[in-house]
Amino acid sequence: MNKVPPSIPQRLSAARILVVGDVMLDRYWFGDVARISPEAPVPVVKIHRQEERLGGAANVARNTAALGVTTALLSVVGPDEAGSAVQRLLEKSSIDAYLHKDAALDTIIKLRVIGRQQQLLRIDFEAPPSDNVLTDKLMQYHSLLPAYDLVILSDYGKGSLIHIEAMIAAANAQRIPVLVDPKGDDYARYRHASVLTPNLAEFRAVAGSWKTEEELCAKAQALRASLDLQALLITRSEAGMTLFSETGVLHQPTVAREVYDVSGAGDTVIATLGAMMATSESLEAAVSWANRAAGIVVAKLGTAVVLPEELFTEAVKG
Repeated sequence: MNKVPPSIPQRLSAARILVVGDVMLDRYWFGDVARISPEAPVPVVKIHRQEERLGGAANVARNTAALGVTTALLSVVGPDEAGSAVQRLLEKSSIDAYLHKDAALDTIIKLRVIGRQQQLLRIDFEAPPSDNVLTDKLMQYHSLLPAYDLVILSDYGKGSLIHIEAMIAAANAQRIPVLVDPKGDDYARYRHASVLTPNLAEFRAVAGSWKTEEELCAKAQALRASLDLQALLITRSEAGMTLFSETGVLHQPTVAREVYDVSGAGDTVIATLGAMMATSESLEAAVSWANRAAGIVVAKLGTAVVLPEELFTEAVKG
């Protein structure tokens, strides 16, 4: 892919994507490490800068919005300072936010401590949302769905997608493609989705181990067929990504020039894949764009996005 069709940026700006899933706030504390603590054999980090970024499904939405796609996010947060921060960051990214507040819930926070440009520690704060709030969210999903070209369900296993089967069925009934970033070892709940995008470790937890590439392909195609998927896209870290569909197998080798941080790379992959599919790009072309985006984002620190000028410049270079 050495040339960018001139219509792609225009088609991206006309596309509409609804992202649903587990939202979290990523906090970063940056500091310097000069000594080891006298209390325990751990580094002492003197913090000099703090950042907040959208995480989980919110990072998926941030990635689609960064590509110019009209994006909405439907999720659950707590009535707390972190939830307000998520709302503020979504507005800053021009994302339409439909956040249901659960009085019994604390907004999920992932706090990362960075020293010498390396992650030293991550602390997670999380709790599952209540059934009543999730029922309200499902009702709003049904009302929002007709206005969008494609749905991305970002499952981080935090409890906000307990109605995912109904969401997939509703999208199928309206012929709206639905992409899922899965979690856990039971993929039956994702049956009839258009595309699933597990990483290699997630796929192994479901399909079991293999010894050869042929055995991997057989397991992937068997899973795709059993779940009635249009395609299964397995991301394979430094080995790139492989698409399994009815028409066969398409492998895309990695285009990463430097791997700095893989945090949120899966979010960028499914966001770019969905954005390109929403512009009526073929699935194979969309995978190629997603692979290029992954190669760009892993060279950035923390959860990040790929901008159109980066993606299209890389395409021209390639």
